[in-house]
Amino acid sequence: QAQLVESGGGSVQAGGSLTLSCTAPGFTSNNCGMSWWRLAAGTQREWVSSIKVDGSIEYADSAKGRFTISKDSPKDTVTLQMTSLKPEDTATYFCLSYGSTFCKTNYDGQGIQVTVSS
Repeated sequence: QAQLVESGGGSVQAGGSLTLSCTAPGFTSNNCGMSWWRLAAGTQREWVSSIKVDGSIEYADSAKGRFTISKDSPKDTVTLQMTSLKPEDTATYFCLSYGSTFCKTNYDGQGIQVTVSS
């Protein structure tokens, strides 16, 4: 099963930028898709963006125009660049891979904290 290692995040003022990375050995060779999700306190998890095996990309309305997802296939890494951050973007962000049996991952309660102050 894919093992995901997330990095990045931190604290920033509104309008700032942060970059999150998710590395998953075997992600490329096993034709996995990757999604970023977030979980804010007191809410349900929210899908943010996905990048499919064919490279096609989707964004939640809240992310469109501000976030950019990309992948570095040789490095088995998917990156989420976040700009024009807002306080409501504050959440724990986590990545999940999907596709074949190898690719399927579930949220393990970890993730990266992103805090945006006004």
